[in-house]
Amino acid sequence: MFRTALVVAAVLVAGLTIARSEPVSNRVEVNGMQMYYEVSGRGDPLIVLHGAYMNIPSMGEIIPMLAESHEVYALELQGHGRTTDIDRPITYQNLADDVAVFMDAIGIDKADVFGYSMGAAAGLQLAIRHPEKVNKLAAASVAYDAEGWQPALKAFIPQMTVEMFLDMHFADQYRELAPDPDGFPVLVEKLIALEHEPMAWEEDVKALKTPVLIITGDADIATLEHSVSMFRLLGGGVMGDMGEPLPESRLAVMPATAHTAVIRQPALLHAFVEPFLNGETPKGMFE
Repeated sequence: MFRTALVVAAVLVAGLTIARSEPVSNRVEVNGMQMYYEVSGRGDPLIVLHGAYMNIPSMGEIIPMLAESHEVYALELQGHGRTTDIDRPITYQNLADDVAVFMDAIGIDKADVFGYSMGAAAGLQLAIRHPEKVNKLAAASVAYDAEGWQPALKAFIPQMTVEMFLDMHFADQYRELAPDPDGFPVLVEKLIALEHEPMAWEEDVKALKTPVLIITGDADIATLEHSVSMFRLLGGGVMGDMGEPLPESRLAVMPATAHTAVIRQPALLHAFVEPFLNGETPKGMFE
């Protein structure tokens, strides 16, 4: 009888674990929009922020991998996925403030943050504008200054038009999920305007106390020199093995990786992000 009870209890616990691992979706009002989000996993809270033109599904397998050891809150930002748009520009500062309001609305005082591309820049602004809300920030494909973009991107931005985006694959994804399936041209207009927004955050980044993991592809939209410069602003780039602890911020470079390939390597991303969030460092000979 006792053994049977143990088996039943184990089955029930396993069932609850499996059920809890499935994302739970919800919506909450944030600054006049209905923000869609999904919660999965168990552990300390981790907020995941997607890139431009993206949504939760297009972030791929990194979300369930992170949910193995964290309670992941995956958000869909203004006008993206199932979140409604509002009559307001999309700026990194606005997106950051939206995340802060979201955290207040659902009762998260402080969390780790993982962001990709636009989501990484929004996460960086969250750490700048609301440092009390961010424990650690993992930022993939990010810049702190528009001068850090690759010359090819800087040359392409003035040529961007709404029409060149209307037949891209993410336009179909937009129509499948959006509350307003016809709203894609408006989103594109706002995201093109975002590319023209001033970005010069050097002093803000230098003043950050939040540990930041910078992840970049070696063929990403920001130059490698810019990523190294950001790492140095955060206290990185010193020599180890000298008896001093390493800086809390880190830099990871993904080889043979263009911008859109960063998020398509979830195992490598996870291998960078998880030790950073856990405060783990490789041990050297002198430790």
